[in-house]
Amino acid sequence: MSATAIHLDGHSLDRASLVKIAEGAPVTLDENALQKVAKAAEFLAEQVRREEPIYGVSTGFGSNADKLLGARRTRPGNDEGSLHEELQRNLIITHAVCVGEPFAPEVVRAMLGIRINTLLRGHSGIRVQTLQALAAMLNAGVVPVVPQLGSVGASGDLAPLSHLAIVLLGGGEAFYQGERMPGGEALKRAGLAPVKLTHKEGLALNNGTAQMLATGVLAVERMEKLLDTADLAAAMTIEAFAGRLGAFAPEVHDLRPHPGQVQVAGNLRRLLQGSRLADIPYHLVPSFKTWQPESWDSAELQALSFDISWDWVPDTQRHGREKFYQRFKPFRGGKKHQPQDSYSLRCIPQVHGAVRDALAQAARVLDIELNAVTDNPLVFPDANAEHVEQQVISAGHFHGMPLALAMSYLKAAIPVLASISERRTNKLVDPATNDGLPAFLIGNEDGTESGYMIVQYSCAAIVNDLASRAMPAAVYSVPTSANAEDHVSMGANEARHVLAMTRDLAKVLGLELATAAQALDLRIAMINAACELARNGDAGQFARKVRGMPLPEADNRAVFLAEVEQLRQELATSQAFHPGKAVAAAHAEIRRHLPMMWRDHALDADVASAVRMVESGAVLDAAQAALAA
Repeated sequence: MSATAIHLDGHSLDRASLVKIAEGAPVTLDENALQKVAKAAEFLAEQVRREEPIYGVSTGFGSNADKLLGARRTRPGNDEGSLHEELQRNLIITHAVCVGEPFAPEVVRAMLGIRINTLLRGHSGIRVQTLQALAAMLNAGVVPVVPQLGSVGASGDLAPLSHLAIVLLGGGEAFYQGERMPGGEALKRAGLAPVKLTHKEGLALNNGTAQMLATGVLAVERMEKLLDTADLAAAMTIEAFAGRLGAFAPEVHDLRPHPGQVQVAGNLRRLLQGSRLADIPYHLVPSFKTWQPESWDSAELQALSFDISWDWVPDTQRHGREKFYQRFKPFRGGKKHQPQDSYSLRCIPQVHGAVRDALAQAARVLDIELNAVTDNPLVFPDANAEHVEQQVISAGHFHGMPLALAMSYLKAAIPVLASISERRTNKLVDPATNDGLPAFLIGNEDGTESGYMIVQYSCAAIVNDLASRAMPAAVYSVPTSANAEDHVSMGANEARHVLAMTRDLAKVLGLELATAAQALDLRIAMINAACELARNGDAGQFARKVRGMPLPEADNRAVFLAEVEQLRQELATSQAFHPGKAVAAAHAEIRRHLPMMWRDHALDADVASAVRMVESGAVLDAAQAALAA
């Protein structure tokens, strides 16, 4: 393999390294760790020779734990190795009973990496040659077929891990070089031989939390990128609204310093750095007006698909607000005269930040689990003990509740992030809330166009689906193994749900980005049209864009014309209005793949492109490259 190998020692595996294993990196095994593995295996073999009763070695499993293995078979005629070997083999072949679609290869490779790493701790009793065979299978690219449904998360992920181990024995199914085939055939093609298990090795291979941990790690890795993408989508939406930045000021968040909240506020400040749209004076932002043949006098502006307008505030409506109108010109355009934006904009740090904190908690739990021993019983060959029960200890490290609850927290957070994104998308397309942009972000002068109307429907449908899947699986334990395992975690379902839900969250964020890009283009086009008219049109042409012009004989006509001229001069001398450089780079990347929609056109390809850009990270990469430049 061309990828750099990941060195496993049972103590130093991190999430980034596991992702590399999932993506195809081979592994190497630490020699010192292998010495500990050998010592534990030799210790167990000695206890078997001494005929010590040890759970899972010389007894049955689960509800069969009270059944001791005899010195010889009760039923003659079966000569397939010793009873100890038969016990371990049967454990694997009878437990590989998962159903449903198989996990993606990256999930299975991550499961293998986790299992190898935990066995290297030397507390599981597996032999060195068996562990090396497991690593060789991973490095050769043999990927066991592991159906997704079948684990209750205690005793660990028994059934899915049995699907891993059965291929090592030459059974089950596996993918090799992209082809699905019997496990024995995959080993043969890879130049590997099946393994025969001995004392406790079956239990060591299938008793642990590798499925829930693998899916959890991959979900967290994906969520980290999606949270950065959510901040970027929010920043682009703020630009499209010409939003207010005070809510993101550092001194504000010093007063309530939740870590995720502080981080998001800082992200937004960086993403919006250099913006000429954020905090723009209210009166400079025109409102959309439906295009008419007489809307524009110049041929260049006549080609636009919109008209613009302001409302003039006469003296009679300024009483008690004179000081305000000394600072802001008496015109109402696209931005309301209010110092705060709606919650879906103003509370981005609080909402996105809370989701980041949920993710950080999940990551903390997973980081511990990556180098934990999670099978049972645990072997302590170096313990100074009088009885073997003090050296081979049955405990509950296989129980997945720490992971399950961490995943349930994240599972509940995903619909929250999707929901606030959908609310921003809805705010962009609704003329009652989009601060002077056209309804559904399209000119629609003939009443035939829908624009981005139905994009918000898709967001709403996905958010509802995510919310309906957010019920914590961990709160509903279904006992197993004749009530020997009378409380289970359901952590495998929890983590599997989270991984699947991240894919739908990416769709919602992609749709927000596509919608925000459309809105941003319109906002800039409308302000630029106002500036163009202010520079190149005469005073009368500009004045006709202002509603509320007094009659010729009215006393305040001169006041009106003077104030309109002040507005015209301010626009005519303004520097170019543009988003911050990070948002501008992300917007340019979006426009490389989907065009601005001036007239209705088929949106299916645009929507698919927007989702792909989120999944691939292309939009986020463009913004981050701009910030780093």
